Amino acid sequence: MIIKNDVSLFAHSNRFKSLRENGLQYKEKGTVRSIQVNVIDTLENDDVYDFIFVTVRYDRSESALLALKDNQSKNIVTMTSNSIGFSSWLIVGDRLLSAFPGFGGQIKDGVLHARFLPKIIAATAFGEINGVVTERIENLAKLFKTAKLPYVIKKDMQAYLITHSVSDIAMLSVLHSENKIIDKKTVRTRKRHEK
Repeated sequence: MIIKNDVSLFAHSNRFKSLRENGLQYKEKGTVRSIQVNVIDTLENDDVYDFIFVTVRYDRSESALLALKDNQSKNIVTMTSNSIGFSSWLIVGDRLLSAFPGFGGQIKDGVLHARFLPKIIAATAFGEINGVVTERIENLAKLFKTAKLPYVIKKDMQAYLITHSVSDIAMLSVLHSENKIIDKKTVRTRKRHEK
């Protein structure tokens, strides 16, 4: 049985134009490939999705959530680090689900350079802020399982994110010193916002 999930990407300005014209460009085994995606540049309050994934850096998360404040979707999943608590993210109320991706990457010159760690090392962690395993957490788990992405349900996302922030800062320092994967500006931004 094949399960199909419709996915839309929300983008602004040049990123929207690039995705619409070129599709999602990504690098795979040294070759740039492209896949057509449904991309939107406007999200109306009555545009309802099963899950909205907020995949911005921490320093942009509050403004992204503020833009979603009046949208009627019931599940807004923040896919970023957060070691200082959820109070500023509760702009979206109890629709908030906290998560941290077990995969990532960066976009350089319009091309996604994805990074997938071995499943044993990193799985996407997510959970309710209150630690209860709800029906929507189970539905999110089914979505990840269908996509064959490793995941783990956490009962204390705040503790997980604090622990992850400490290890992330150490890893970024190593990557920065060896001039790998990320650029200096990203390292400075991440270090400043993880404190």
